[in-house]
Amino acid sequence: MFNINKNWYNLLKNEFESDQFKNLQKFLNVEYAKFNVYPPVENVFAALNLTKFDDVKVVIIGQDPYHQPNQANGLCFSVSKGGKIPPSLENIYKEIENETGVKSTTNGDLTSWAKQGVLLLNSVLTVRQGFPNSHKNIGWEVITKKIIYLLNKRKDPVVFLLWGNNAKNLCDGIDKNKHYVLYSAHPSPLSAYNGFFGCGHFLKTNEILRKLGKKEIIW
Repeated sequence: MFNINKNWYNLLKNEFESDQFKNLQKFLNVEYAKFNVYPPVENVFAALNLTKFDDVKVVIIGQDPYHQPNQANGLCFSVSKGGKIPPSLENIYKEIENETGVKSTTNGDLTSWAKQGVLLLNSVLTVRQGFPNSHKNIGWEVITKKIIYLLNKRKDPVVFLLWGNNAKNLCDGIDKNKHYVLYSAHPSPLSAYNGFFGCGHFLKTNEILRKLGKKEIIW
């Protein structure tokens, strides 16, 4: 049903071959057949397909995909080219501009970030149209928690940008002696003014990457 590269599949093989995942697939087969479900099947694992395990430099966690048409493309906070930029992404772009002085593109597709080593991972990878969190607690969290576990075990340091409680909960237990964890409020309009604006995460991330001898992210 899904398209996923061998790099991540081999790392997650036990999860993908489990009865739990097979049940998840059965559930999603029905959901995709009966309802509009996002993102399209071929984009469900876009975050993994665009950013290989060894290439991950930064992790950004979202909740679940956008639940309206022509938005979700498999990368958290990102929308398909031509789609209207959602409020959370608008606020992300505002913060980048405030930090760097550079106005971000009007295009909401964050594929360029993913190709630079930013893993844009939702904690839940699918959603039914019009019903946010409709696919929560059906099995996706087992996969996404394992992804975080594997990155946490990696020797090469990763920068985790955790915006809001959902991201913090998914990444609970990150080894801060090895990795870099930056916290802030979520960029949604409801909470951005409570700590996301002014967080400095984009400049701080590039400062860390420079210190690690890695190429900076062009945000």
